[in-house]
Amino acid sequence: MNDLETRAYDPLTVEELGRNAARALMGYPAVTLPPSMARGTGVYTIHYSGDFPAYSGIGEAPIYVGKAREVAARLTEHAQSIDQADNLELADFSCRWLILAPIWVELTETILIDEYRPIWNAIRGFGNHPPGRGRIGQKRSQWDTLHPGRYWAKPLQDLPGGKDAVQAAIREHRQG
Repeated sequence: MNDLETRAYDPLTVEELGRNAARALMGYPAVTLPPSMARGTGVYTIHYSGDFPAYSGIGEAPIYVGKAREVAARLTEHAQSIDQADNLELADFSCRWLILAPIWVELTETILIDEYRPIWNAIRGFGNHPPGRGRIGQKRSQWDTLHPGRYWAKPLQDLPGGKDAVQAAIREHRQG
């Protein structure tokens, strides 16, 4: 069989429709985090342009990909987490978002994560909310270990291996 005989493309497969949504999202310019106009259910990306050593060379790729019923509210929560971090500057972050019919949200998020392999989707904790009273004895997340400052994470127990273990996990993810 030659190359011409094996070419096949179906633009209406579910996966291709998800890729179209991902391309549409990434085609929009990144804006200041948090945006004020992202109303509705959809997907979003967060981008980093600072000089934190673990993220050097990240370029235009997203550092985080997420989905939410209320995109603006979720991006505002993320901006607050970043702003509370002792070693990050909110001004170094931007975002993109795309409002979608709910049926396309999960698929588009999955495609974006598979395509870009965002660092904060690989290390746990960026999207966390404060733990309930019964979980206060839990360990700090990887994100809170690397970026201390969220008031509710301070009383949590140290993560074994500390920042070194988190940075090693980031290096491994980036090499994989």
